[in-house]
Amino acid sequence: MTTNPPLISTADLNDLLGDPRLRIVDATVHLTFDQDGAHVESGSTTFAAAHLPGAVFIDQITELSNPAGEAAFAAADSQAFAGAVGAHGIGDDSRVVVYDTVNGIWATRLWWQFRLEGRDVEVLDGGLGAWRSAGLPTTTEVTTYEPAVFTATRRDDVVVSTADVEAATTDESVLLVNALDPETFAQGHIPGSVNVPFGSLVDADGRLRGLDELREIFAAAGALDADVRPVTYCGGGIAATAVTLALTALGRDDVAVYDGSMNAWTADPRRPLGTA
Repeated sequence: MTTNPPLISTADLNDLLGDPRLRIVDATVHLTFDQDGAHVESGSTTFAAAHLPGAVFIDQITELSNPAGEAAFAAADSQAFAGAVGAHGIGDDSRVVVYDTVNGIWATRLWWQFRLEGRDVEVLDGGLGAWRSAGLPTTTEVTTYEPAVFTATRRDDVVVSTADVEAATTDESVLLVNALDPETFAQGHIPGSVNVPFGSLVDADGRLRGLDELREIFAAAGALDADVRPVTYCGGGIAATAVTLALTALGRDDVAVYDGSMNAWTADPRRPLGTA
C-alpha cells in the first residue's frame, strides 16, 4: 500500500520540463447540462488556446471510450487504449502526468484508465488553474512525439460491472460510494450507498485536501473500514474516479470503479433506487 497521493505539484512538474521521458497529457472534456440532459464536448479547442509546454491532447470521448460498453464513457478495451496512448508517444518507459482545465475529474478519469491498464501515472494537483496561479507559462505550440509501444495489462480488480453491483447491494463486505452532490444523491442512488461528493475532497483552488482531512471525511463514511471494499460510482464513471484517487492517496489499493455508474444502473427501470 502507498500513503503518497498520486499527485505532482506545479513546482515539481516545472522542474521536470525537458525530461525526454516526460509526457504531459491534457485530458479536458467539457460537460454541460440542460433540460435535455448531459452534453460533452471535446477539450481540443481550449487545449489549442493554451496548454502546458510539451503537452499533448488526448480526446477521451473519441479515443478512450467504448461505444459498445454498458454506458456512455465506458472505458476502451486494452488494445484500443494502448494504441491510442502509444500514438501520442506514451510508451512503457514514459513518465506520464495528466491534467485538465476544469474541475479535475477528467484528469482523474484518465489517471484511472491508466491504472486500469496496469500503469500508475500522476495527476497535476490543481490542474491548469494551479499552474497559472503559480505564474508558470502556457503555450499554443503543438508538440508531437514519435509513436511508442505501450503495454496494457488489464487490472480487473479496479473495475466492476452492473452485475457485480447488483450483487454488492446485499453484500456487507462491499461499500458503494456515490461521488455526486448531496442533492443529486438524494434524488436517487443505488440502495445501500453512502455519499462522498467529489467536490468535498478538494479545496477552493481545486487541490486535493490534506491526508488528515481526507481521512476524516472517509472515516465518517465508513470507507476506511478494512473489512469492506469501496466501490465508487457517479453518473457516468467520471467523478467516481476522483473519489478513487483520494482513497488511493490514503493507502486503499483495493478501490474499484463502477464504470457504467448510474447511466447503466438506471437503464433497467426494474432496478431499485434509494432516496433520502
